[in-house]
Amino acid sequence: MLTRFALFLLLAIFVARAFWRLVDGIVDGARGRARGTPTPQRGVPMVRDPVCGTFVVPERAVTIVDGRTTVSFCSDACRDKYRARTA
Repeated sequence: MLTRFALFLLLAIFVARAFWRLVDGIVDGARGRARGTPTPQRGVPMVRDPVCGTFVVPERAVTIVDGRTTVSFCSDACRDKYRARTA
């Protein structure tokens, strides 16, 4: 009897939580609010770090001008490694 009650209570908690998450999602969607962290728009051209090969959104990249070209990096450490290699 006690086991049956505990399982029913657990099921009720899961169902209630799922219901409220659904309602919150509908309300947020109706208000036009996005959930979670902001992500770049689709189709944003990314640049590749020449040191580690990571792709980075240009607005978030660490850049230097090497001659006439702009070189983008994922971090200051990669930029410093690039400078040490080219010096």
